[in-house]
Amino acid sequence: MVGFLKSAALATLTSVLMATAAHADVTVYTAGPKGLIDKLSAGFTEKTGVKVNVFQATTGKVMARIEAEAANPSVDVVISASWDTAQDFAERDWLLSYTSPNAENVPAMLKTDMAVAQGVSALGIVWNTKSGTPKPNDWADLAKPEFKGLVNIPDPAQSGSSFELSAALGEKDDFALFTQLQQNGAIIAGANAEALNPVLQGAKAAVFGAVDYIALGNKAKGESIEVIFPASGTVVAPRPAMIMNWSKNQEEAKQFIDYMLSDEGQKMVAATYLMPARSDIAAERPLMSDLKLLDYNSAEVYGKRKEILSQVGSIFGTN
Repeated sequence: MVGFLKSAALATLTSVLMATAAHADVTVYTAGPKGLIDKLSAGFTEKTGVKVNVFQATTGKVMARIEAEAANPSVDVVISASWDTAQDFAERDWLLSYTSPNAENVPAMLKTDMAVAQGVSALGIVWNTKSGTPKPNDWADLAKPEFKGLVNIPDPAQSGSSFELSAALGEKDDFALFTQLQQNGAIIAGANAEALNPVLQGAKAAVFGAVDYIALGNKAKGESIEVIFPASGTVVAPRPAMIMNWSKNQEEAKQFIDYMLSDEGQKMVAATYLMPARSDIAAERPLMSDLKLLDYNSAEVYGKRKEILSQVGSIFGTN
């Protein structure tokens, strides 16, 4: 009888341990559309039984939370809106090396041994077609008198994609265009949504450096806006997904990356008007091959992040 009880107790303990392992959570910190991470989380949980704990915010707030938790980190997967996050984390030796089998059709420029794009956004001008202003065709048009006091700029300190554009354009003309914009009444107006909302409402005429997928989604809902990719060129902002090397749920984190890059996951990405990371997934929006891209040294500007943010902040008085 004692032996039977011991065996029963051992079987119960084993079942509990197996159940715990089977239902380990994975924690994801992400910038970008909340609707996307909610759908990815729900689909992943349905496929695997693994619950996803999500913190979704701007890139700046995500990075601040990771820094604040440095002594006791809990995040397993980070999805940023700027590729410089992946470079920064790799230099700090924070990342786990992993190549998903579903990354085969992800172009080489969108993956490394330790990061892979979830999707890609591009930066453009979002113009309210009922604003009474002329349709802009290039970045410099928003510094013209017709747009005086009518332009918002997403804060590059909060938006990873806005930083990409600020860095590229700043390298091109030593921030002369930003000075002209400021003199014409353009303002830094918070993160991407805060910069866009006054344009949707008609209080402002345009966003300089808007994340395209947010605006394309609003346009699809009937908003009177147009997304314009400037003739002189723009930048794209791959959204790196990374597994942190301190993760206690590495297998679940790998499974999440696999699901994100699966047919199902990438179709969810495309449905938000982001470019899918995989080249074999269709999207109803312009892709990188359709855009003229600015030529700039991304590695060099990433290394000057603090300096670039300081320059932009000095011009617009946000330091």
